[in-house]
Amino acid sequence: MALLGFIYWSTANGRSAKIWAAAHGIVMSATRIVGIVCAAFPMVRWLFLKGWKGLREPRAWFRQYAAAVALMAVAMLGALFFFIYCQVRWGNWNMYMLTQAAGWGIIPDYLAVLKPSSYRWLVPALNNPTEASQLSMTLGAVLLVGIALCELLPAVRRRAGLPIRAGIYFCAAAIYYLSVSGVACVSMESMLRYEFCVHVLIVLAFLNFLRQFRTLPMLVRAFGIAAVALFSAAGLCVQGWYVWNFTRGNWVA
Repeated sequence: MALLGFIYWSTANGRSAKIWAAAHGIVMSATRIVGIVCAAFPMVRWLFLKGWKGLREPRAWFRQYAAAVALMAVAMLGALFFFIYCQVRWGNWNMYMLTQAAGWGIIPDYLAVLKPSSYRWLVPALNNPTEASQLSMTLGAVLLVGIALCELLPAVRRRAGLPIRAGIYFCAAAIYYLSVSGVACVSMESMLRYEFCVHVLIVLAFLNFLRQFRTLPMLVRAFGIAAVALFSAAGLCVQGWYVWNFTRGNWVA
């Protein structure tokens, strides 16, 4: 939620909007390590908004990117405060990483997304959440590749709203990459819940992408609504199954 608020307020106008964006950014980076990377959303948005040619003019950097860089830096303060607290309280600024390694055996593999063995294509059993996590990791990669094709193919790509979508894609890709790198050593366990954040961002960006097209015929819209309703009902059933298992002491993520 902090990330969604950060995205919303950082794209809004007005001084109060920037204050709210900074507040959401601080909470975001203080509560999630990946929030440090997602804090770069304003910078990515401005790079696409102003164009990459602006980087060739160093004298204009401050005028064009000062606000975005300042907001990014303020948003990262949450992580800085968290690391300072860990250093003061326990004598190790990287206490989070140490507990991940000691408690769950997490050893990051930053090349996991490049390894074919990381991707599983089998339909998971309902009583095996680890298999569901493995498939969700694969589906996440498919969605990211698919959305990239939509933005790059001349036949369907649209430029309107691209700066905001580029920032959202950046955050989604960052969350996906860091999550996969972290859980690759434990057979993608818990990737199911990490992937949820990626899916939410992709859906938001894709809706922004679709709004640029002309209104579709009523029959096509009715078919789309029916498909969404069907998939939503199926997803609700699966979630109900996992809730039922969780309330009985089973691990579901």
